[in-house]
Amino acid sequence: MIKVFGHKAPDTDSTGSAIIWAWYLNEMKGQAAQAALLGTPNTEAAFVTQRWGFKTPEIITDVDDNAPVVIVDTNNLAELPSNINQADILAIIDHHKLVGGLETKGPISITIRPLACTATIMHDLMGDDAAQMPEAIKGVMLSCILSDTLAFRSPTTTPQDKALAESLAADLNLTIADYAAEMFAAKSDVSAFSDAELLRMDSKEYAVSGTKFRVSVLETTSPKMVLDRKTSLMATMPSVAQEDAVDHVLLFVVDILNEEATMLIPNATAHTVAEKSFGATATGDTVVLPGVMSRKKQIIPNLKL
Repeated sequence: MIKVFGHKAPDTDSTGSAIIWAWYLNEMKGQAAQAALLGTPNTEAAFVTQRWGFKTPEIITDVDDNAPVVIVDTNNLAELPSNINQADILAIIDHHKLVGGLETKGPISITIRPLACTATIMHDLMGDDAAQMPEAIKGVMLSCILSDTLAFRSPTTTPQDKALAESLAADLNLTIADYAAEMFAAKSDVSAFSDAELLRMDSKEYAVSGTKFRVSVLETTSPKMVLDRKTSLMATMPSVAQEDAVDHVLLFVVDILNEEATMLIPNATAHTVAEKSFGATATGDTVVLPGVMSRKKQIIPNLKL
């Protein structure tokens, strides 16, 4: 059985792409496959999974030696199971920069394209078989695109992503604005999560000049819900950093509707990052970064110390 999974701290694209590709391998290629997750999905991903009639995929912590796997929505060793290089990696489908560190047992298919969403790439790879997608798979694919593009607000959005989303929405008789609002409402309800869970919910590890960061992003239509917890969130950052073997945690609260991010400034390092990376003058414990929506395109590439 081929396990299909994305990165740790699974979001909608990571969760949905695993479901989509497992369907494709099973139904179109006749290869037994199963979607899996490397952690609990965020609230939006959980909503999407339920909305389109899927059970939450199995949550796994590692993979066995020689186990056949397909990796989606990442190629970063730090975001994958510790034993991943001993597994039999069959394919990688991703839309992030090439990081390095993965090893395979032979030549494999690797597809990394500069699109906003892994699911958009999958639609291309399916070719004529995409016409066979049932409504539930189309719904998950649409959800992935709307999530990763923030309903076309993100600068990562490409014409290809938008055209595919519009076509899928038409097939499903959905209004994009209304359905996206449902998704973002689910994403914004973080009341049940601890501070540590919030800091890890949508985060990636990244090093700048030898300093290791956990770069956390919370995309929401209700930023006040998160920012009202800023004091306890900042107090929790050192313990999360220590437990995760990084030097600092950076948190950006992305306001989807106002198209801006608020960065928390808990210490001198974050203050320096804000000034050198974004030209922002941080005078308190937060700073607003107008127009900043994307970790992949606007945050990570600009980080400086």
